[in-house]
Amino acid sequence: MTTSLAAPDRSLGTQAQRATPPADAPETAPIHQTISPEQAAAAIPRPARKLSPSEFNTAMVHFYRGEVSRANTWRNRLDTTTNWAVLTTGATLSFAFSSPTNPHFVILINTVLVCFFLFMEARRYRYYEIWSSRVRVLETGYFTQVLAPELPADDAWVSHLVEDLRAPHFTISEWEAVGRRLRRNYLWIFVLLAACWNLKVYIHPVPAYDFNAFIDRATIGVVPGAVVFMVGVVINAGLLIFALATMRLQQATGEVLTERDFHPLQTVTDWTRAAADRRQRTATVRRAKKARERARTPRVGSTTGEWKRPDIHRTQTPDDIHRTQYPHQKSVTEETLK
Repeated sequence: MTTSLAAPDRSLGTQAQRATPPADAPETAPIHQTISPEQAAAAIPRPARKLSPSEFNTAMVHFYRGEVSRANTWRNRLDTTTNWAVLTTGATLSFAFSSPTNPHFVILINTVLVCFFLFMEARRYRYYEIWSSRVRVLETGYFTQVLAPELPADDAWVSHLVEDLRAPHFTISEWEAVGRRLRRNYLWIFVLLAACWNLKVYIHPVPAYDFNAFIDRATIGVVPGAVVFMVGVVINAGLLIFALATMRLQQATGEVLTERDFHPLQTVTDWTRAAADRRQRTATVRRAKKARERARTPRVGSTTGEWKRPDIHRTQTPDDIHRTQYPHQKSVTEETLK
């Protein structure tokens, strides 16, 4: 009797424990407790769904378009900074050579301004390289596999892109960015400014008769002309040395580099080039084989390989050789006689 009564008590206690909701559930929470939508969404288990191939391709195409748009935006900003440097240089040189009484140190001031433009453009170039490198990774990794599916799969670009999206960082250093923009555009602007400064000091107001007169005209206020000349030589020589020293820096992946300098995902590029060469050789061999077969196969109605038009009816007379008739079509003359 005791056993029969104890069993229902344990079952009731177990059901009560199972039916008791957690303390933070909406039905048992205090009236003043607020449950945010994030907490409610986190409480609901959602299994991860794998994208289908069509959904993955759509996402990658839109991602590629977005990265190309970003790269184009920052590329236009690079052109804007270069235009500023060119316009200020042209305006400064026009003012300096417009009158012999205009001072020559405006060219030196413009040189300092162009240096500021150089560092601004280098900073913009580093941001441009972020989006350009992603575009390059998508082109060499994803679209290469789409265009040449027979190549072996390489998922290195996926991990590289995921890490870049999770923790964005500059792909090139500040020195490499400055060196690249200096070699591309600004080195020639600095050379032009230096040559024009020497020409301005030499010819205005009259051509200098010796080097000492040239140095005397280079004086700026209390600064002797020899000091101004030596500072100019040191700065321009430093710019040239810096441009040559940074040529070995090849971290930029978005640049169109030579074959020996391009390094990211180079194996994919080599596979693509080999596949293209192999397809070209296969197509050439196939065309040559078909040409040999056509040359060796005898034509219809001939045992010696003589060529004859297959669309001319066999009963056609030699006089009507230039008239085209079809084998299963009656001539107009026969229909007229009937």
